[in-house]
Amino acid sequence: MSPIVVLLAVLAIALVAGGLFYVSTQRRSRGPELEPPSTKGGVLAPPRPTEAPPTEAPPVEAEVEAPPAPVEVEEPPVVVAPPVKPSFRERLAKARATFAGFLGRSKIDEETWDELEEALIRADLGVGPATALLDELRAQVKARELETGDELVEALKAEMKLRLQVEDRSLHLDEGRTNVWLFVGVNGVGKTTTIGKLGKRQVAAGHQVVMAAGDTFRAAAAEQLETWAGRAGADIVRGAEGGDPSAIIFDAVESAAAKGADLVLADTAGRLHTKTNLMEELRKVRRVADRDPGHVTEVLLVLDATTGQNGLVQARQFTEATEVTGVVLTKLDGSAKGGIVFAIQTELGIPVKLVGLGETADDLVDFDPDEFVDALFSA
Repeated sequence: MSPIVVLLAVLAIALVAGGLFYVSTQRRSRGPELEPPSTKGGVLAPPRPTEAPPTEAPPVEAEVEAPPAPVEVEEPPVVVAPPVKPSFRERLAKARATFAGFLGRSKIDEETWDELEEALIRADLGVGPATALLDELRAQVKARELETGDELVEALKAEMKLRLQVEDRSLHLDEGRTNVWLFVGVNGVGKTTTIGKLGKRQVAAGHQVVMAAGDTFRAAAAEQLETWAGRAGADIVRGAEGGDPSAIIFDAVESAAAKGADLVLADTAGRLHTKTNLMEELRKVRRVADRDPGHVTEVLLVLDATTGQNGLVQARQFTEATEVTGVVLTKLDGSAKGGIVFAIQTELGIPVKLVGLGETADDLVDFDPDEFVDALFSA
């Protein structure tokens, strides 16, 4: 072989080897992203599309449930507890203490009689009623051959209950009429407060009540009665200070008749600041209140139990002037002189219809003679 041919062959091999080296070098420098697309089964695969960034699917609106319909819960009815009637036994501690020394004696002797007489006088039964009661008891002890102190106490209680019994102790209301209840008594015994308490009770019983501020001579009496009328749910008629009590009470009667009210509770003066005599003024009030359309069905004398025998004197005076039909005895819970109840009824024949056993409206209660006597001698 000639040298020229050999040289050409060497050059050709060198060129081929250089080309292959160049191609290999370029492939390495281009990186994987410039590699030719792969083939599958000898067929050129289509280039992969550029993947777009994933898009978030639009939020699916949650179904909002409609709020449930409110369930009507039937509230239990409000139960108002009826007022608790005050107990005579609980409220008459002071009056009961008057008889404490007499109780518990083992036998009946002269000392027993002396202690009993002293207790009756201290309790303000009065000398006359106390003497009459003791004479009857002595006769019973002898006739029934009673021997012990307990037997004497039971005989005393029975006799006192018997002498306190009356046919009718109720407050009178004539249906279809404009009833008038007059309240009389000296200043300071609690007339205005009694009217307020009794008015509240009568309104609660279904009566339509008008209060008449007939005590025009006591400062603030009308304002006090107006306050009670508001508490009780009653109407009130009042006039100028120092005005004519009779005219105010008559205006109240006419107002009640126009409204169809069936009860007028009329306050009156307990002391006058003029030359007019109190009893004369009360007689006039009584006459005017009884004029048509008015109809006086009660004249209630209000007495303070703590005054004792002074209350008996007042009762005589007011009865002569106004034909008292019943007594309201206030402050009985604070008095040791509960025997005035016995004295008023036995000496004057006037029944005690209401008693005050405390400060609240519910503490003005109907008088119960059996409860009263039992409370005086309970242990």
